[in-house]
Amino acid sequence: MKIRVLRRGFDDYSTEIFHICRLFYEGVQLVYEPEGEAELELGLELDEPGAGEIRFRAALSDLSSGQLWSKEHTRRIGDEPEIQRKRAVKRGLGYALLQTLKEATGLEQPWGILTGVRPTKLLHNMMREHDLETCKQILRDEYLITEPKIELLTDIAVRQLKVIPDLFHLDREVSIYIGIPFCPTKCAYCTFPAYDIRGNNGSVSAFLEGLHEEIRAVGAWLKMKGLGITTLYWGGGTPTSIEAHEMDALFETLHASVPGMDRVRELTVEAGRPDTITPEKIDVMKKWKVDRISINPQSFTQQTLDTIGRHHTVAETVEKFELARRMGMNNINMDLIIGLPNEGAGEFRHTLEETARLLPESLTVHTLSFKRASRMTKNKDAYEVAERDEIGEMMEMATEFAKRHGYVPYYMYRQKNILGNLENVGYSLEGRESLYNIVMMEERQTIIGLGCGAVSKVLFPADGGDDESRRIERFPNPKEPSVYNSSYRQYIGKKLKLLDEAYPQKAGETSNIGV
Repeated sequence: MKIRVLRRGFDDYSTEIFHICRLFYEGVQLVYEPEGEAELELGLELDEPGAGEIRFRAALSDLSSGQLWSKEHTRRIGDEPEIQRKRAVKRGLGYALLQTLKEATGLEQPWGILTGVRPTKLLHNMMREHDLETCKQILRDEYLITEPKIELLTDIAVRQLKVIPDLFHLDREVSIYIGIPFCPTKCAYCTFPAYDIRGNNGSVSAFLEGLHEEIRAVGAWLKMKGLGITTLYWGGGTPTSIEAHEMDALFETLHASVPGMDRVRELTVEAGRPDTITPEKIDVMKKWKVDRISINPQSFTQQTLDTIGRHHTVAETVEKFELARRMGMNNINMDLIIGLPNEGAGEFRHTLEETARLLPESLTVHTLSFKRASRMTKNKDAYEVAERDEIGEMMEMATEFAKRHGYVPYYMYRQKNILGNLENVGYSLEGRESLYNIVMMEERQTIIGLGCGAVSKVLFPADGGDDESRRIERFPNPKEPSVYNSSYRQYIGKKLKLLDEAYPQKAGETSNIGV
């Protein structure tokens, strides 16, 4: 679908226009040349009649039939700083555009004009200035979010502050993410660093040598700065792809190098692929007091697992879950995915029924997203997925399942190209929420990424108290093991330099830059 866009009164916001249009039209292309070839024409006007008002008008016309849909929206804007004025203009423009496209297509967008990944972060910022009922009214009136999603958002935000009361005051602590880039196979939907551990993408031993050195360097920096650790999370890839003795050695280096390991609030290891779990690896995790693991079925339909490239069986998922239980792992998460190829409501109902037999402490329900670099996206025609209405039905099934079994939603995020314009939701039994998932998704503290494909997110002090525009710098380590193995020392130096920027040197400190 090609849409010719004509703008009057402004030149910016093309990104926002695109993201709202793509909610309604799959594969939409926007053309900004007045004579450009198109099927629809979208006229957008911004006018300031005075008295602190801005008027927005959106008009969509079908160039073949001549049918026209249009909406106007007026918003009062006071004498606000430029950055806040731009946010208000963005919201007003999105409001008029969304209402027009809704009228033209008949499609309801449950998340209104929100197209970002972290709607709960938006709500947390609002809650620091307004009471909860006022926040709900703003979400309703300005963002056009539907009531069920408003209730989901507010339930999650309130619960997060209950679970981590100091969520907004974690400046003297950081969290650590350790990226192990290996898996038995790579799933068709995956874009994470996940390389066949038997392949030739770089020596596992060379990677581990670099990771040990990176842990030691960052541990020394943390000691110098006097910073504690809130959470530590092993991800990937699949961390349990490496051998038990290799995991044990990494834990030894962590405890020898990183200050305050005995005060870490939560230690998680993703054991996501059942075919990587062994009694020896569970023994190692128990030895080092791992609080939480993930064993991820994604689906309990064997044909689906074969289609997406997960080379384990449904029976193996159950077997390894029960093994972990017998060996004393009492905080297990499971990931499920809505909308996997050839799966509809019937298959997802079966997955929920099988999950009910195991009842993990937490459950993360993902909605399939066509990520740009995944094998599934590159061969989209080869994978048949459910339509929007059925995806919505499956999400309702997951919500009802969670309520029925005592799970509460505690974190969520959204993605581009997510089926049905829905969301990913983490549910848990009361008191079993993942602290790392909360601090990572809400971007409330620095997260230092170690290892292959790990991304550090460095939070700088809030500028003038405006938390919404707080500077966050991403620093990605190389994704490919061979590149990491040859350059990790350069990356360590650059990362410590960035961290020093965010945490300026105090009297008596010695810089680690140049490690």
